[in-house]
Order: sequence, then C-alpha cells, then structure tokens
Amino acid sequence: MRARHPLRGQCARSVPCKDAQVDDIRSRLRSTFQWIGDRTDAGFRADVTGWWRDATILGEIGAGLAALFGDADPTVVMGTQSRGSILGVLTALHLGVGFAEVRKEPSPSADSDAWWTTATAPDYRDRHLDLGLRRSRLRSGDRVLFVDDWIDTGAQASACRRLVDLSGASWLGGAVVVDGLGEPALRRRLTIRSLLHIRDL
Repeated sequence: MRARHPLRGQCARSVPCKDAQVDDIRSRLRSTFQWIGDRTDAGFRADVTGWWRDATILGEIGAGLAALFGDADPTVVMGTQSRGSILGVLTALHLGVGFAEVRKEPSPSADSDAWWTTATAPDYRDRHLDLGLRRSRLRSGDRVLFVDDWIDTGAQASACRRLVDLSGASWLGGAVVVDGLGEPALRRRLTIRSLLHIRDL
C-alpha cells in the first residue's frame, strides 16, 4: 500500500480515450478505490484491493491498459511481481502476446540460468531493490510494453527499462492504472500513460 504524498510540480492528466469501455473502467476503478486512515494517523494509505474483488474490472482492465498504447504494436508485456504480473498477464491476454515477468531479488536456479539484473533507485518505501529477468524472456527484436498498478517514484519502471535496454529490445512505454509521478520529465522519458491520475482519487 502506498502512502499519499503531496504532488510536486505540474502532472499531466491521464491520457484521454474515446473508448466507452475505458471510460467505464475508469469509473469503476474510482468507485472501488479508497484511502484508509484515521484522523490521528500521519497520512492515508491507498487500498486497491477493491479492484481485484470486482469481476467486471478484472475482465476489462487488461483491455483498458492496452488501449493506452493503441498506437503501438507490442510483442511482449513486462511487469514486476506481484501486481505488475497480475495486470501484465491480463493485458497480454487482451493483446494476444506473451508476458515477461520481472522478479524482485532474483535467485538463479543454476549457473546456466542466465538473467539480466539491475538495481532500482529508492522506491516509494525508500528501498533499493534488485530486479531480474531471465535472458530468454526477451529478444532483441521485441517491442516491450511495461504494465503496473501504480507509479510513484518511477524507480521500478526505470529499472525495467534498463533491463529492456540490456536485452536489446525496444521500450514502448508504461501503461499504469494510477500515475502518481511528481516529475513530468520522468513521465516523458519513460512514456507513461495512465487510466487515472492520483488527483482523480
């Protein structure tokens, strides 16, 4: 769960989409989300578990995330465990492509188990994480769409882009449910598009 934080600078709105289905999923996402906290608490925590309880959201969210990059032609979807994996698989199913899972703190099973690895900058919990991807999961000609539920500091998305660069594949951008980035330059550099902006919640 992520703590709510003051927004820094000007943040772009979520990418508009004329698709009525995407408008509907945005409405459902807002209605099933909540901030949790009491008056005596220092801050509020984001609770997205209502999204997973709604069968309609589960059936449509992959299509909604894919629609953010309707102008692209990904050959594979990438996401980090665990929520990025859940949403990434749903998006990949909609697109009819495969999914490449990025593991946190990866542990190769054998010397022949080759991985691309990198470390993140501090994330929303001020952690440095090691992220890894089996080398066989990406090819140099792949066009990669990154998917996640929430982007805050951009640390994990930036690390995933480095993994894509290491593999020789092409980074298309990141499709996320909630954009909480405070740095417009990072949003542009990673090509982040979202169903919702943190100000919508």
